[in-house]
Amino acid sequence: MVVRVRLARHGVRNRPFYHIVVCNAWKAPRAKPLETIGTFDPIPKKEDPKDTIPRIKDIELNVQRFKYWISVGAQPSDTVRSLAEKFQLLPKKPSP
Repeated sequence: MVVRVRLARHGVRNRPFYHIVVCNAWKAPRAKPLETIGTFDPIPKKEDPKDTIPRIKDIELNVQRFKYWISVGAQPSDTVRSLAEKFQLLPKKPSP
């Protein structure tokens, strides 16, 4: 059984919101996951319309559960891998 850590899209049109989920690789992304380990909001929110400071994208991740699933052989999707590399949870993927 191949287990993957990937993003499941929620939200509405033009306003995506993702759950970081652990599920079987052959199931649909919106199917019930084995576990939800975090959320990712790719569109930063501005508090004030006049605010010129760039906002960061919101990500919440249960790091202990993420490391557990990787240690037991779960494979992260490319997007989850790039997010994990930014936070140094995974080593950088070697370029071919």
